[in-house]
Amino acid sequence: MVDVGDTAPDFTAPMATGEIESFTLSEHLDEAPIVLAFFPAAFTGTCTTEMSTFQDRLADFQATGANIYGVSIDSPFTLNEFREQNGIEFPLISDTNRKLIDLYDVSMDFETYGVYDIAKRSVFVIDGDGTVTYTWASDDPGVEPDYEAVEEAAAAAAD
Repeated sequence: MVDVGDTAPDFTAPMATGEIESFTLSEHLDEAPIVLAFFPAAFTGTCTTEMSTFQDRLADFQATGANIYGVSIDSPFTLNEFREQNGIEFPLISDTNRKLIDLYDVSMDFETYGVYDIAKRSVFVIDGDGTVTYTWASDDPGVEPDYEAVEEAAAAAAD
């Protein structure tokens, strides 16, 4: 997994904003700190709770200067519907080709259900130099990140 102090792997992927746009990480470093919140799948219990919690805390993150981007293997069309149904205002990045979960080494399987190679619930904070300043990941898909710790890391990366 990408670790604190590493240069964040650059990527270009479709982004759901209500429209479908292209997102290249290196072109958005001026928006740092950037919070990349990987989640397994839209429209599932814990993932909906997680993205909704980030939405509920969006103003707090924005007050630190941070920008949140959710990342999952869902299509950008699915992610736009997920945003609309859940009132999510921040962009969601589509990793349908699973390149981002490979780059960040956060792939996991739900073998019991026959579902493979999806995003492990994980969070990366990236500063304006493209350096990863915070990481968190869970092998348990039912565990959510410590939102206060992520917000503190984002605030620290803004300094």
